[in-house]
Amino acid sequence: MKLDSNAMQVFLLVGALTLLPALLFTVTGFTRILIVLGFIRSGLGTPTAPPNQVLSGIALFLTIFVMAPTLMQVKHEAIDPLSKGKISQATALKRGQEPLREFMFAQTRTSDLALFVGLAKLPRPRTRADVPTWVLIPSFMISELKTAFQIGFLIFLPFLVIDLVVSSTLMSMGMMMLPPVLISLPFKILLFVLVDGWHLVAESLVNSFHPV
Repeated sequence: MKLDSNAMQVFLLVGALTLLPALLFTVTGFTRILIVLGFIRSGLGTPTAPPNQVLSGIALFLTIFVMAPTLMQVKHEAIDPLSKGKISQATALKRGQEPLREFMFAQTRTSDLALFVGLAKLPRPRTRADVPTWVLIPSFMISELKTAFQIGFLIFLPFLVIDLVVSSTLMSMGMMMLPPVLISLPFKILLFVLVDGWHLVAESLVNSFHPV
């Protein structure tokens, strides 16, 4: 009987590993972080620096940092009791969902949640417990995309100002054949370095999940 239980746990672990990439994008802050980092690269005008692998690595470990309290709660309330045989797999699955649901609810806009509740033709939920997880996840993803683009817009503005200033300066000097990006790129990189851009971006991203 013990062997069957261990085999089932191994089977569930293998299944969870295959779903891990999808879960990373759908129930964590990975999507928001990766999109914002992509906006930084586009704003700087360096399409290959940092490369995709570096941005994905930064996004992954920032996600782990942001999600650490939630993941520790899942481990404490679901994984540890299941491994000790104190609760069933169904109970562990239910308990493990709750910390993730709380995280997603904290980041999901009411309007996005109402949209998918309406699309699913469900009765108006009275409490969070009445919202199914399959409705909460797409609501959370839409909210994450909107938040990421809002942050990206704010990041893009100073770079856009530099591009406009350089472009208008070159036109006023009659140097219309010189591509403005050749002049603006060093200034944008210099500005980003002087203000310690990566420090500010990392701080802002983490605080966007856990406001001070």
